[in-house]
This record gives sequence, structure tokens and C-alpha cells, in this order.
Amino acid sequence: MKLHVIHAGNFKLDGGAMFGVVPKSMWQKLNPPDENNMCTWAMRCLLIEHEGRLILIDNGMGDKQDAKFFGHYYLHGEHSLDRSLQQSGFSRDDITDVFLTHLHFDHCGGSIIREGDELVPAFKNATYWSNESHWKWATEPNDREKASFLKENILPIQESGKLRFIENIDGAEWMAGIKIRFVSGHTESMMLPQITYKERTVVFMADLLPSVAHIPIPYVMAYDTRPLLTLNEKKSFLREALEKKFILFFEHDAMYECATLKMTEKGIRSDETFLLAEI
Repeated sequence: MKLHVIHAGNFKLDGGAMFGVVPKSMWQKLNPPDENNMCTWAMRCLLIEHEGRLILIDNGMGDKQDAKFFGHYYLHGEHSLDRSLQQSGFSRDDITDVFLTHLHFDHCGGSIIREGDELVPAFKNATYWSNESHWKWATEPNDREKASFLKENILPIQESGKLRFIENIDGAEWMAGIKIRFVSGHTESMMLPQITYKERTVVFMADLLPSVAHIPIPYVMAYDTRPLLTLNEKKSFLREALEKKFILFFEHDAMYECATLKMTEKGIRSDETFLLAEI
């Protein structure tokens, strides 16, 4: 198995929304906002080269939306999905599987592209993976999440015939060396790949822990649909991750790719931070 970090670009989100009930006087030290209270976040995906397959976990927000949409999110930086794939020696056509942790636009928007008037899969040779519970949640959205579940990112996947569902069994092995954890505080049945790599366990954190700054228990996004459930999911995961010495891989942290954990007098906190390539 070989892992490649794929950068799909940086974007901005409101700092208050990202840190929930935590006061700005505290969170601004962790991710300083601009004059509009917006903080920079990464869209860091993961490419798994394994047993003849090339599996891409999430794919950023894509580029098919209009200028008004992108005006809200301030895409910036030198990274792009295609450039990052190329730097790793691959192209979109090499991808065999696209694993979608969940269907919010900043995680799955790159799944679909425009070709003329049509919306088609960006990865034409790939199978797309979700799960039935989350798919139903996303295609029949509640008013709170409706703006995050964009039908143009989601429905063409199913219409293409390339959609497959992973069985919703927490901790089950999806394929050799990759287990799937299910959490539902952020959104229904979000999937976290847990990967055995170089005799370590790497967990792709998606939006359970978007960044190192979100490790302390109260740091829960205002975007989460069930924040109290997120609290419990974080507590349970962090205890296990500390005990078993997991490596946490962060999708949205603009500075840090990976971290390990340690126990402190204030609770579980990050220990070492490092690049995935340093494992």
C-alpha cells in the first residue's frame, strides 16, 4: 500500500461557524481570521494505491459552480486536484474508486464536471462509494443542510450508474487494510476510513475533527446537525485513538496533515504534528 496526499485547494469559511460555541478570543489564536472573520481551510484528500486499485478519498469542491457561489468561499492557493494528482504521477482517468466520506459540497464537488450542457463523472473509470443512509439524507435534505447538498454534485453520480453503497456496519472491513467508521453528529452516517499503513493506523478524519484545533472536546462546528452526538463521538474516538496510538489525518487543517495524541492535565490534545510522508 502507498498513500499520496492530494491537495484540492484552500478555501475560507466563517470562523464562528467552524468553532461553534468557542469564543473568538480563543479560536482566533488557532486560526487567525481575516477582516471578514473568515479563516483559511484546506481541502486535503487522500489517494490510496493498493492491490491494483487507486482509491481517492473525497475530491474538494470542484470548479463547475458559478462566480457567485465561489465568491462566498474564496478559493485560493497554488493547489488543485488535477495538479496534485499529476504531481503524484496520476490523472483522473487512473482512479478506480472514489470514496466519499459524505456529500457536502467541499468533499464531493469534484466528483462531477460539466461537458457542454451535461453533468458527467469527473473520474470516468471509477466506481463511486457512499452508503444508503447518507445518500437518502443528502438527496432528501433538511433545511439546515440543504445549501451543502447540491444536487448537481450528487444526482449525476447515481444517473451515471457508477454509484455503489457500503454496508452501514461500523468497523467493518471495506477491503483489505481499510475499515470504515461511521459517525452521525456532523451529518448522517459520515464515513471515516481507518487504514493500516506501515504497521500504523491512519484515520481520515473528514469533519469529525476537521483540524488539530478541533481536538479539544468543546470545539464542535456550528455546521454539525447533532452537536451533542459529535461530543460523544469525539470522546469515544479520542480515547481509542490515544490508547491505540492512531495517526489522525486532517482534511481541513491548512497547516498540519497529521497528528498523534497525548494526555494532558486539560484532557487529550495533539502531540506530534507531521507530514504523512514522514511516517
